[in-house]
Amino acid sequence: MPNMSLKKVTMPEQDPNVRNKNFNEVALGYTKEQAMEEATRCLNCKHKPCVSGCPVNVPIPEFIKEVAAGNFEKAYELITSENNLPAICGRVCPQENQCEGVCVRGIKGEPVGIGRLERFVADYHMQHAEKKSVQITKNGIKIAVVGGGPAGLTCAGDLAKLGYDVTIFEALHALGGVLMYGIPEFRLPKALVEKEIETIVDLGVKINKNVVVGRSITIDELFEEGYKAVFVGSGAGLPKFMGIEGESLNGVYAANEFLTRVNLMKAYDFPNNPTPVKVGKKVAVIGGGNVAMDAARTAKRLGAEEVYIIYRRGEEELPARKEEIHHAKEEGIIFKLLANPKKIHGENGWVKAIECVEMALGEPDESGRRRPVEVEGSNFIMDMDTVIIAIGQSPNPLIRQTTPGLDTHKWGGIIVEEETMHTSKQNVYAGGDVVTGAATVILAMGAGKKAAKAIHEKIQSTMNA
Repeated sequence: MPNMSLKKVTMPEQDPNVRNKNFNEVALGYTKEQAMEEATRCLNCKHKPCVSGCPVNVPIPEFIKEVAAGNFEKAYELITSENNLPAICGRVCPQENQCEGVCVRGIKGEPVGIGRLERFVADYHMQHAEKKSVQITKNGIKIAVVGGGPAGLTCAGDLAKLGYDVTIFEALHALGGVLMYGIPEFRLPKALVEKEIETIVDLGVKINKNVVVGRSITIDELFEEGYKAVFVGSGAGLPKFMGIEGESLNGVYAANEFLTRVNLMKAYDFPNNPTPVKVGKKVAVIGGGNVAMDAARTAKRLGAEEVYIIYRRGEEELPARKEEIHHAKEEGIIFKLLANPKKIHGENGWVKAIECVEMALGEPDESGRRRPVEVEGSNFIMDMDTVIIAIGQSPNPLIRQTTPGLDTHKWGGIIVEEETMHTSKQNVYAGGDVVTGAATVILAMGAGKKAAKAIHEKIQSTMNA
């Protein structure tokens, strides 16, 4: 009989007043006993709505059944048949909007903790399994992958398993993309990311770091070097700004710049590491998404005394995950909602204060959310030392500027065929944030899988013609 408890087994966490002063992981993970207990809540539905809710179609009921039986390695095999990065996805996927969002148990109570179980299985494998050598017969066909983030890693891994000679061209000195430079250590430990990336590199994937495609080499030049297809998964690293006075002052960061500095300069390892990122006593983070929550919680850990989230809509409209909002509140982040910045005031070239206006919610806009409207004469000023702008990113224009025949949207995203991820340029595919704009890790991975399948089918059909 399944366990009919209406609530998930509670995930152990660090105390909020302790964790907001360190960069150790917030959630501590299930024990074996907790994982097996949570797994018994799964009804093993015949129609498996959770699988269709997963962008990479992990066989969820099957792996959970193995967890309930204590067969953790078998569960890992089932997960990794579709997902190359389970420890990462178990931590950062928005399960509440995907697999868990359509779980039958969620109709009368909480859904099964699918993400927590995926995390447990991956962590258990890392801790207990012996490393196995991978035997793959190579076919000698070269494929180039631009970008070593979730989309590129997934595409590379799937193609490598099929025997292709895959090379990833990464602009930075570390693979992982947003996994390494964007998501904070307390949500996604970097040692864990490196370990999961190893499983893909071990498939025989070659890595070329510090290569900026579009500058160091162009896509057309990759074809000249013998690559039969190119997958572009270069992400969306170009920050958006508000266009208000004072954004050029010292003490103003774009959120992705701020998080990149903290992660790649290892400010999270301060005081052991001599390159901490400085923040003032009072920090304002503009925006309400996951990146805004990450930036605010990071600033708190770097020593800020007061950290504000300033967002122009109300709490119901916050786009961040509910879990991230809950954790931010627990850690002392102050939410200044229905407010919008109008000007950043400076003194001697540095941030001194931020001027905002109160907002009210009007009629719904094209997204279905009520449109924020300024309340006339409601301007107010808050003293501030640091301002972090987290209102989104767009793709770097370099690839589209150096690739003739590659069609893009006005905002910069590459246009693709939805089923194959093929672009307007022959044998060039794309996926992830470079196509959608800033989105989730798992959606990028789904695009990478789809592109790998399409590349393989196209090459096979050409060879058999």
